[in-house]
Amino acid sequence: MKMDRRQERELEAARKAAMATLAMASGDELKRLCLAAGVIGEAELLRGPETGLVSVRGRIGGGGAPFNFGEATVTRATVRLPSGEVGHAYALGRDKEKARLSAITDALWQNEARRADIEQLIIAPLRAAQTAADATRRAETAATKVDFFTMVRGED
Repeated sequence: MKMDRRQERELEAARKAAMATLAMASGDELKRLCLAAGVIGEAELLRGPETGLVSVRGRIGGGGAPFNFGEATVTRATVRLPSGEVGHAYALGRDKEKARLSAITDALWQNEARRADIEQLIIAPLRAAQTAADATRRAETAATKVDFFTMVRGED
């Protein structure tokens, strides 16, 4: 069945969100969930996993002028499943196993028959853990917030 452009955009956005969740996950947590879900299987490595550097840009000043902030280590991997799906992954750091597992998970997510299982068994728990960690960080930060205010005197 042919998808229309709206469906393609929605599917692309969902895959992008799933890949972002995989990229932010810890390697140990991803491996634990993949083992529990039984998704670690045969996958042909097409690229990597290999580690390299990417340039990181930043902005500073009132005008937000961009500048080269530095470099970050990134590991990438590309795999092909026996069923033909190709998965890609990029992860900060040098964890080659995380990049490989993320690529396999991405490839499995692209298979319509496996997508719901991947979302339920891997992506959703990772997303919930990341949301909880963000909430904890926000609460800790909010506890140190200082509200400054100016009292206006009536003499002006």
